[in-house]
Amino acid sequence: MSRELTIDEWVCAAMAGTIRDGEVVFHGFGSPCATVAMHLAKRTHAPHMVLVEGATYALDPDPAFIPPTSNDWALMRRAAHVLRFEELFDLAARGGLDRMFLSGAQIDAYGNTNVTAIGSLEAPKVKLGGGGGGCNLSATAQRMTLWTTHHRSGRALVGRCDVLTDVGHVTPEGTREELGFPGRGPGWLVTELGVFDFPDGRARLRQIYPDVSLDELRAATGFELDVDPGLRALPPPDPAAIALVRRLDPLRVRRREFSEQELNRRFRWADDGRSCTACL
Repeated sequence: MSRELTIDEWVCAAMAGTIRDGEVVFHGFGSPCATVAMHLAKRTHAPHMVLVEGATYALDPDPAFIPPTSNDWALMRRAAHVLRFEELFDLAARGGLDRMFLSGAQIDAYGNTNVTAIGSLEAPKVKLGGGGGGCNLSATAQRMTLWTTHHRSGRALVGRCDVLTDVGHVTPEGTREELGFPGRGPGWLVTELGVFDFPDGRARLRQIYPDVSLDELRAATGFELDVDPGLRALPPPDPAAIALVRRLDPLRVRRREFSEQELNRRFRWADDGRSCTACL
């Protein structure tokens, strides 16, 4: 077994670690890292989770591999059941969707995300794909795990989203409680630089990758950085989990979410397996 891993593999493992056994978990369209993370969790620490595929709405499928598109028959293979579109939203509305994975071109300190437009909505600089039903689900899903693989760009974690597509803990119109949203909001934010939690509804840096400095991370973050007093290096993933990531995603679709700069990052497990160091 290789003693090295790459950042794309580590991010998928970190995302998988936010899933609890027994949860009903869903991801949105075109989300290869979330897809890999969910199938990894299902096959390791969360065997009793219910995995809902993001475009096929298949429950607990057993794909031979992760395909390049989320709307692929491979992600329906051997599924226990396939939901209708409206059944997923009904499930979430009655509190049955335990976790949803969401990303965004912009994510703010309260976990609001933007996948609609960069710039004003009336005259955007860049028109994005839009959120589909993400706004509804972000209001009703019990928990959310957010992620981005472009933290280092300085454009992903922002002080304020240009357009609010999916709701976090606090919006310009009020808090989740004031707006009557039943979901609990984001609990985790995983990036290629670090891992955040939301202890008081605001992102707090909890763990950092071993090749990233706190100054680098602070410079890439567009809001004032709250840091856990117990900040530590991200625990290394189990080598067996990384081997499973490679088997699940032999086409390496997950790598499409990362820049070339990030894909050059490699790490090596220490002999005791309790830490990782960056390969220079």
